This record gives sequence, C-alpha cells and structure tokens, in this order.
Amino acid sequence: MTPAKILGVLLIVAGVVGLVYGSFSYTKEEHKAKLGPLQFSVKEKETVAIPVWLSIGAVAAGTILLVINRKR
Repeated sequence: MTPAKILGVLLIVAGVVGLVYGSFSYTKEEHKAKLGPLQFSVKEKETVAIPVWLSIGAVAAGTILLVINRKR
C-alpha cells in the first residue's frame, strides 16, 4: 500500500469513529494545595465534542485520496 492509501483509510476510519461517538471525555487532575505531607488535588472530567462537519470532511478527504490514488 502506498502512503496515500494508508492516509485515506485512516481518515475514513477517523471520520466514521467521530460520527459514531460524537465526543470523548478525559479526566484532568490538578494539584491545588500542598500542606506538608498532605496533598489536595481536584479531578475534573472534560468532554470534547467532535464536530459533525469535521467527521464528514475526514471521510470525504479519505475517499478522495483513495479514488485519486486508484487512477494512478
């Protein structure tokens, strides 16, 4: 497989995953205070939304890469 085909397939997979899940979450830990041996921390759950237009664009770009690469 050529690098263009691999990139095209990866873009399509990433776009489909973005359309299926729509967002992802992660936990961010911040150390707020340290008093001697005691440490206080705060864990915040952050959610990042994946725009639909970005997912569709990734699928379209991957498809274009595969179609253009097929003609060569």
